[in-house]
Amino acid sequence: MDNMLGGDGGGGGVGGHQFPLETWFYEMPVCTRWWTTATVASSILVQCKIVSEFQLFYSFRAVFVKSQYWRLLTTFLYFGPLSLDLLFHVFFLQRYSRLLEESSGRSPAHFSWLLLYATTSLLCLSPLVSMPFLGSSLSSSLVYIWSRRNPETRLSFLGLLVFTAPYLPWVLMGFALLLHGVVPRDEIMGVVVGHVWYFFSDVYPSLHNGSRPLDPPRWWRRIFEGRPSEDDAGTDTDAAPIHRDIAAAAAPEIR
Repeated sequence: MDNMLGGDGGGGGVGGHQFPLETWFYEMPVCTRWWTTATVASSILVQCKIVSEFQLFYSFRAVFVKSQYWRLLTTFLYFGPLSLDLLFHVFFLQRYSRLLEESSGRSPAHFSWLLLYATTSLLCLSPLVSMPFLGSSLSSSLVYIWSRRNPETRLSFLGLLVFTAPYLPWVLMGFALLLHGVVPRDEIMGVVVGHVWYFFSDVYPSLHNGSRPLDPPRWWRRIFEGRPSEDDAGTDTDAAPIHRDIAAAAAPEIR
């Protein structure tokens, strides 16, 4: 937890120094920071009875017949009431979302496109498996992608089980099965969506002359980056493996 909460920062706090929690918060990349904030805020609003969880879940009829379009977003934000389980979800959410976002480069274009792909895929699959809340599935997708991109990273789960990163999604599924006594359909669905992204982003290009069908289109990158120069366009693809190596080397063990 020291690595997660510590760090140096300027501004804010007492005497010009940020508090550890404040430092940790502002060190998060922009997409991860807002997702984490909205997740905690959703649980607080439900806990205080300002909104009901029945106003947040995804329903095809509620969205497309009753025009309650906010449900397309809130289904990914609510993980349950304030509890130890929520803390567990928020920790994994911000940790692996942050690692993936940092490895995708300085611009949020690539990571936000990943989020758009994953959320759209999960919304399409949701009616088939009756999953009204999709935050855990989205988090599982990110965990799976990170784990496959960092095969040599060693992790320790609860200080009891040591394994390499590719086994992390399956360890979490086993833990959820033991804890709740039911097959974690949400995590399985997240792994399926994450594997499709991983295959077309990391495996497919080497088999098809560098073609990357799931990369963000130019118009999407332009939203975040403006018009890229020719030099940037030429180095963008080459930099992605380097960013992933940096993220793998910097990732601490889970304890």
